[in-house]
Amino acid sequence: MKVGVVGATGEVGRTFLKLFEEYKLINEISELRLFASERSQGQEIEVGFKRYTVEKLQKENMKEKFDYLFFSAGASVSKRFAPIAQKSGNVVIDNSSQFRMDETIPLVVPEINAELLKNYKGIIANPNCSTIQMVLALNGIHRELGLKEIVVSTYQAVSGAGNKGIIELLNQEKGINEVKHFPRVIKNNVIPLIGEKKENGSTFEEEKMINETRKIFSDKEMKIFPTTVRVPVLYGHSESIFFRTKLDFSVDEIIKLVESTPNVEYNEDKITPIEVAGSDITFVSRIRKVEEKTFLMWVVADNIRVGAATNAIRILQKHRELN
Repeated sequence: MKVGVVGATGEVGRTFLKLFEEYKLINEISELRLFASERSQGQEIEVGFKRYTVEKLQKENMKEKFDYLFFSAGASVSKRFAPIAQKSGNVVIDNSSQFRMDETIPLVVPEINAELLKNYKGIIANPNCSTIQMVLALNGIHRELGLKEIVVSTYQAVSGAGNKGIIELLNQEKGINEVKHFPRVIKNNVIPLIGEKKENGSTFEEEKMINETRKIFSDKEMKIFPTTVRVPVLYGHSESIFFRTKLDFSVDEIIKLVESTPNVEYNEDKITPIEVAGSDITFVSRIRKVEEKTFLMWVVADNIRVGAATNAIRILQKHRELN
C-alpha cells in the first residue's frame, strides 16, 4: 500500500504518522511519502523505526499513483492539490473544510455513514473536530428517536488551532503574552469566539457544526444552535449539549442508545479533557432528562485524534474493507 501525507509536519499530520504505528498500518505500507511546505523540506521524521525525509509539496507529486493520500495542510492547499490527486485516480482523505459541503463529496464518520465509501474513489471529506464528537454521541439517539433540536456550547482546546495555538498558550504560561493567533490572551481566559464572524453574528466554526451535522445525519430540517468557545486546554474538546427528540425515552434507554455507536462510551464519572487526551473514544456523561423528549449531556473527546486523525484512519480502514 502506497500512502502519502500532505502536511506531515503539522499537529494532525504527525498524529497520522503516530497512528500508522498504533494501528499497525505501517506494516502494510510498502511506500510512505511525506509532503509539506518548502520551509519543512528536508526534515526527517521517524515512523516505525525508519526515517523519512519530508518533500516539498508539488503538483507533480500529486499526479503519482497512491492508494491513499491524507491531507491536513489547510483549505487553500487542499483546494489546489487534492483535485489533481483525485484526477490521477487517488483516494484523498481531506481534513480541511474545503470539500465538506460539496454535494458530490462524501462527508464521513465511519461509525455513522460508512456506506458512502462503498465503490467510491476520489476525495473524502473529514468533518470538523467539534462536529465529529457531537454526531458520534448523538448518533444512536438520532437513529432510533429522531432529533428535532440541538443546542451545543463547545469548550475547544487550543490544539484545534494547530501547533501554533499550543505554542501561544505555552508561551503565555511562561510570561510571553504575545497575542498572535487568538483574539485575546488565552492563558487563564475563555474566548467566546472561534473563527471569522459573519454578518449575522455567528462564526464560520458555528456554521460548520450546523451544516456538517445536517449532512452527516441526512436531515436538512434539524435545528442546531451552536456557540463555539476557546479554552486554555491543550488537548480535548468538551461540549455541553441540549437536545430534543421526536420520541420520548428514559435516561437509561438514552444511555443504551449512546453506547450503541462504536467507540462511544457512557461514564458516570466526571470526564474532563485531561482524562481523554490520547484516547480514541468519545466519552459521554451527565445525561439528564429535563422534561418530556428533552435531555442534556456532556461530551468530551481528543480533538486531534477522534476529531481529526483517528477519524481519517478509520475512513481508510473502512474504505479498504468495503472495496
